[in-house]
Amino acid sequence: MDEFVRAIGPIFIASFALQQLIELLDPILDAAFGARKKWILSVVSLVAGLVLTFGAGLRSLGPLGAKLPDWADAVLTALLLTGGTKGINDLLKLIGYRKEAAKASLSPEQAARV
Repeated sequence: MDEFVRAIGPIFIASFALQQLIELLDPILDAAFGARKKWILSVVSLVAGLVLTFGAGLRSLGPLGAKLPDWADAVLTALLLTGGTKGINDLLKLIGYRKEAAKASLSPEQAARV
């Protein structure tokens, strides 16, 4: 679990930072571009996510045991980052569900130790 937290922690921080960047750019782009603001923010977010994943080596699926090429994990992680903290929250919910399902398959003695 420690390895997982070390892998996901930086992704959560980067996701939060990216969300804050978008919040800062929102009023500026609204004034400058009006109706086109939304897709410009999406492009900025995706580019920043790709830079973060490839530049900092952030990966989200490898630590979960997924067998993907590194580039695919990086692209999917960038897309996760573009979702801001909502994407990370969804990922953490999925992990919680998997943990509970695994715990349910344990004997009562084993489950008490978890």
